[in-house]
Amino acid sequence: MSIRVDSYFSGAGLMDLGLKRGGLELQQSFEIDSRCVATHRLNFDHEITACDLRLKLVQQEKRCEVMVATYPCDRYSTAADLHGTRTGDDLFLHFFRHVAIQRPELYVVENVPGMRRFPVVMEAMTKLPDYYVNVFCPVRSELWLPQRRNRLIILGSRRPFAWREPRARQRVRLRDIIERDAQVHIPPYVRARLLGKYRDRPIISDPARDDIAPTCVAHYYRDVSTRLVADRRYPHGARPYTVREYARLQGLPDSFRFAGPDSEAFRQIGLGVSIPVGEWIGREVRRYFG
Repeated sequence: MSIRVDSYFSGAGLMDLGLKRGGLELQQSFEIDSRCVATHRLNFDHEITACDLRLKLVQQEKRCEVMVATYPCDRYSTAADLHGTRTGDDLFLHFFRHVAIQRPELYVVENVPGMRRFPVVMEAMTKLPDYYVNVFCPVRSELWLPQRRNRLIILGSRRPFAWREPRARQRVRLRDIIERDAQVHIPPYVRARLLGKYRDRPIISDPARDDIAPTCVAHYYRDVSTRLVADRRYPHGARPYTVREYARLQGLPDSFRFAGPDSEAFRQIGLGVSIPVGEWIGREVRRYFG
């Protein structure tokens, strides 16, 4: 049967790429950020709709069997505690509205584990009548990739199903993602952080020790000094990641293209879903539909 999949808050399309690798075809994706939409269109040929989902009527949409939401996680994450912004938001309600009105066969939610601290959000996403809901948390990107990135995955289906836990076939090593002839500009503030002039030191991951890098964050484009990779060719033995290395940490192929400058690429990568996570979801959805 044809499985029509719609992707909400789809960003630059990392979840969409994972779903495709898992055997699904996207019908349409919805995203408000113009640069993310441009990147999406460079890499996909399905319908990409630039819109604010808060204003979109459900009855204007095409019918689909599967709805997938990766609504922003910045107000659910522990990092938000640093700025006093761990407050949650109302974007989840708009995906909830779309699911509740259209009643797809299956819906998927991806977010950070911190979303569990918001009982109203969890109630909405797990207590919809007539849905059997399974919650996987944490789903660890380090099963497949050299990056620590834990996620909450919610699967709601119209019939009970024995969903399988994610498993890795083989994990990519940090040394596998490093560019041999990387050309990296090192801003002066990187040296300042390395010398202890900031409140915290950078996290330096060493490919020779088979380290696992910390979570790829969207704000890396503003400050590349927080996450460095060991490289003896550079002063102090460390340097920032290149865009391609950062993309590889998320499981993106080198053929994936980004709209805009490197700073935009870093942001879009950090906002995305690790490709193997989307692939696992895609394979399980295919298995559900038999």
